[in-house]
Amino acid sequence: MALGVIFSSFIKAVNQMLDLRFRKVFWRGIGLTLGLLFVAYLLFVGLLNWVGLPELLADWFGESAWIGASIGIGSLIMMMIASVFLMVPVASAITSMFLDQVADAVEDRHYPTLPAAKNPGILEGVIDTFSFLGLMIIANILALLIYFGLPPLAPFVFWGLNGFLLGREYFTLVAMRRVGRKGAKALRREHFPTIWAAGVLMAMPLSIPVINLLVPILGAATFTHVYHRLTARSVASQRFADHL
Repeated sequence: MALGVIFSSFIKAVNQMLDLRFRKVFWRGIGLTLGLLFVAYLLFVGLLNWVGLPELLADWFGESAWIGASIGIGSLIMMMIASVFLMVPVASAITSMFLDQVADAVEDRHYPTLPAAKNPGILEGVIDTFSFLGLMIIANILALLIYFGLPPLAPFVFWGLNGFLLGREYFTLVAMRRVGRKGAKALRREHFPTIWAAGVLMAMPLSIPVINLLVPILGAATFTHVYHRLTARSVASQRFADHL
């Protein structure tokens, strides 16, 4: 496991967090997330009206202006509570659609001699993003059994599980720009312990409010360095073996 690669990559990523392109990706992700949650709120209110909740309440309590106001306020409160839990996964999913721009910014600054990378198309990025979001939600729902059954192990299970998922996602996203999806999978298998450990490092801030919103950008930047450092070491090792 290349711990030196992980921590040096992480430090370089942190030092670039104020990069203009990083900030653009962050605010674009937050803005689209808030817009999506607002649309979800409007659809929820529309659904309540469609199923006839106002008429049902009017039958129970009689015609009153407070019924409509109560439905609007109540649904808004429910959506605000739900947003506390939905903000991070939704923001992470939407931000992930633009993470190729983060990888480009890292490579422009630290690896300027590289040829241009082949970034995935919008449709492929959207499919990958929401597949990852669905997998992450399902895995964490299943992990609730362990959280409640063995509370002392909950933080370690959370970090291990999400570290595996984040490492898998971000390394693949970065590597496939250079070596394609099959090449990225092969590299992921070859360097599995290092990628998992780096993912755990990314998973640890997920429980810290506000900071957790930066995890997708920090993860993409860190794994861009991890990818280039690991491939450079592999090339060096191969050259040494060939020389022998």
